[in-house]
Amino acid sequence: MAVKKRNTTGAAAGRKSAAPAADADTEQRILDAANSVFLRRGTAGARMQDIAAEAGVNHALLHYYFRSKERLAEAVFRRAATRLLPPVVAILASDLSLEEKVARVVHHELDELRAAPHLPGYLLSELNHHPERAGQLVQALAGVDPERIRPAIFGTLAKQIDERVKAKKMRAIAVEQFIVNLVSLCIFPFAARPMLNTMFGWKEEEFARFVERRRGELPSFFLDALRP
Repeated sequence: MAVKKRNTTGAAAGRKSAAPAADADTEQRILDAANSVFLRRGTAGARMQDIAAEAGVNHALLHYYFRSKERLAEAVFRRAATRLLPPVVAILASDLSLEEKVARVVHHELDELRAAPHLPGYLLSELNHHPERAGQLVQALAGVDPERIRPAIFGTLAKQIDERVKAKKMRAIAVEQFIVNLVSLCIFPFAARPMLNTMFGWKEEEFARFVERRRGELPSFFLDALRP
C-alpha cells in the first residue's frame, strides 16, 4: 500500500506567513502601554504580560517588536527623558530674556508633569538602580554631543547672570546652581506627591489646584529670591 506523503510545503508557508509584518501603529501601541506600566511600577515591577494586556496584543507579538524586557525598558527610558529635557535645554540655550526663560521652563515642566505625574519618580529610580541609563539621559538632552550643548547653555546663562549682577539687579549665583534650583523646584512636588498629599490631607484635585497656583507663582518667586 502506497503511503501518501504529507505535503509540508503548505504548512511551512503557513507558518512563515504567520509571522507578523512590522506595523508602526502596533509598535507605538506597545510602547505607549509599556510607558504607562513602567512609569507606574518601575523596571523591576513591570511585567511583560501586563504590558501585552494593556496594549491589547499577545505575548508573542510583544516579543516580536521588542525582543526583551531590557530593550523595552531602554526605549521607555529614552522616551521619558526626551519628554522633559530637550525643551529645557533649548529654552536655556536660547536668546530669550532671563525672565522669559524661567517662565517657559516652569510652564513646560509643570505641564508635562501634570500629564505624567509618575515621571520624576520613575526617572530617579531608573538612574539609581541602572546607572548605565545616564548615558541615555545625555543622549536625550538634545541628540548632540554634550560637549557642544554645554557651552551653549552655560555661556548664554552666565552672560545674562553676569549682566544682572553687574547692574546690581541679581545676587551672584553659579550657572549650575541656577539650573538645578529651577528644575528642582518644578520636579519636587511630583516626586514627593504621595508624601505631600498625606501631609496636607490633599486629594488629587487639591494637588492639581496646588500645581496650577505654582505654575503662576513660581517664576516670580524664583527670580525674586535672587534679587539683592
